[in-house]
This record gives sequence, structure tokens and C-alpha cells, in this order.
Amino acid sequence: MTTFSFDAIAQEEDSLKLLDKKDSKLFNYINRIIKDTVAEEKAQFMMYPTLAYEPETSLEIGFSPLYVYFANDDKENRLSEISGFTFVTLNKQYGARFEHAIYSDQDEWFFLGEILAERFPLKYFGIQSEVDQVPKDATALVDALQINIKERVLRKIAKNFFVGLEADFRSLSSVEFEPENGNEDIELPFGADGKTNIGLGFGLVYDSRHNVLNVRDGRFLEFGYVKFNPFMNSSVDYHNLIIDGRYFTPVGKDKRDVFAAQVFSEFQFGGDVPFNQLSLMGGQSMMRGYFLGRFRDRNQLSAQVEYRMLPLKLGFTDRWGATVFTSAGSVFDRVDNWESDKLRWAAGAGIRFLLFQKKDIWARLDYAYTPDENGLYITIGEAF
Repeated sequence: MTTFSFDAIAQEEDSLKLLDKKDSKLFNYINRIIKDTVAEEKAQFMMYPTLAYEPETSLEIGFSPLYVYFANDDKENRLSEISGFTFVTLNKQYGARFEHAIYSDQDEWFFLGEILAERFPLKYFGIQSEVDQVPKDATALVDALQINIKERVLRKIAKNFFVGLEADFRSLSSVEFEPENGNEDIELPFGADGKTNIGLGFGLVYDSRHNVLNVRDGRFLEFGYVKFNPFMNSSVDYHNLIIDGRYFTPVGKDKRDVFAAQVFSEFQFGGDVPFNQLSLMGGQSMMRGYFLGRFRDRNQLSAQVEYRMLPLKLGFTDRWGATVFTSAGSVFDRVDNWESDKLRWAAGAGIRFLLFQKKDIWARLDYAYTPDENGLYITIGEAF
């Protein structure tokens, strides 16, 4: 004999209603993102699953939070952004990265920084100036725990001019070098036993950008100096100098396209520099196509240009865009040792999707080609 429980039926109906509510909330959340229904001056937060790819990590799987807002909900202020990425990769790496560019009301204060914590095995090709030529295959696989924290606290002293303090904490621990491709006699670099140190210094910034995730018109120039371990006895004792200049200008009658250019230089002098703190060339921002650290040495000089079509003139939608870019650069131990034959180049193209229409924020997919390797990058916000 079959019996029916009205309580059970009621509970099932309540469960279905709860699921419907959850489905409705999820649908509304996705709909808000796709249609960008939030008012332009209001803050926006989104958390989304990500599938990304970079040469140094292979496939990355994780979650990414993004928070963007105008101070005091005033569109006359600059757009501040806090973004992050927690990930695991097919190369058995895992970690989290967070970046922020925060402007207070009327730009009185500017906070620019990043936090990185990751466990990784990464390919090590040696230091540029210590090898006759960089090998095509890695000489070792380095497994370590890395924590980097960099923060600039800057105060406006005139329109678009900021000055302030910089702090840079770097820690590498539990380091293991596993020789690759028969390089059993590899000479371990300085820092192979792990180093933890902190740098303090100052920065001077000129910044006329309004939207750091997608600059259509503006200039950015940073001069940053940091002295590592200024108040303690340590085997790590050196100076770091960075000069980063960026130029953006709209192109065409309707100002939809953007020409962007960047010149980046880093110089390190004084004592020995740990191998992981040398100037690393490559990555998702500068010299796309090379994984970060494919080339490393005390100094770096690199440049890139990019033409962005945001959006493409497709007629049926204005949410798709495209870019083409090229870059060139090199690393070297001393300025008088710079050699033109060690100059590397990269080039590529990308597609864009307008994620937040009212705030002009795009998701990007870039593919870069180099004579040595290629790279695919998927993330939010432009490379520079």
C-alpha cells in the first residue's frame, strides 16, 4: 500500500521554491553582468570562474574577484580597481594574485600595489650575462614558495603629480632546483637557498589616466627607487631603480581606436641580487609571448606599442574589439654591456569583449608570437 505524506510534499515544494530563488538570483547576477544594468557612477563587484593560459603556467583554473568604483560615486573622480586571481594550474602551481589602483576623492591620495603568494615549479634558463647564449630548453625546474608584496602610498602635490613612499617585501623559501635535460652539474645562482628581504624607497608619479583598466587618453610616468634591507645586515643589499613611461591617445574621427605605447627600464646595482629578484622579462604585460623570467639579469630595457580597435565596427554589436601589438627588449648585467644581438622581439594580436559597458572595461584574449615560443593570455583589463 502506498502512503503520501503531506509534510514531505510541503517540504519538497519549499525546496523547489528555494532552488528557484537561487536559480533566479544566479540568472539575475549573470544578466546584470551581461547587460551591465548598474548605473555608471555606482560601484560594481563580480566574482567569476576563470580559465586562463600563460606560457609559464599552462592552463590556469580559478576564481577572480573584481571591484571597481568611483570615490564618493562621483564620475569626475578616477576609476579605482581592485582585482584578484586565485588559481591552480596543470603544472602543479597554485596561489593568489591581487592588484589595486585606488584613488581617493579628488585624487588626494593614490595607492598602487600588488600582492602575490604562490607555490610553483618554474623553468629556469640561467642568467643572461652568465651564459654564451640562452638555451632553448630549461636547465632546471625550480620549485619554491614565493610571497611578494609591493605598495606605493602617494600624495598629490600638483595636478596629476604624486609623490610618496614605496615598500617592497620579497620572500622565497623551500627552494628546490631539479636539473633538466642532463644539466646535472648546473651551478646554482645566488638566492638558490631562499631569501627574505624588504626594500624601502620613494616614488614620483605623473598620472593623467582616468580608467587604468582601459586607458583611451592619458600619460603615465613612474620613477621609483628602492633600497633593499636598508636597516639590517643581510646578504641581500642592493638598489633598484624603475622608470616606466606610458602614452595613450585616441585615433580616428570617432576616437574609437587607441594608440598605446610603453617604455620600461629597470636597473639594479650594488650587492648581489637573488635570481628571483633580478629583472625578469616576459609575462602577460610586457614582452607577451615569453614567459616571465625566460630572460633575467640585473637590468632591463624594453618597449611595446599597441593599436586597439575598441570597439570593432561590426554593425550589429559594439561589444567586440581587437588589437595588434609588438614589443622588443633585452636584459643585461651592465649598461656598457648592452648588445643589440641580444635584443628580443615579440608580436601578436588579440580580441576584446566589452564586459562593463558603462565603465569601458574589456576582457582580453591575446596571442603572441616570438622566435623562441608563443603565448596565449586571457584576463580582464589591457596589458598596460
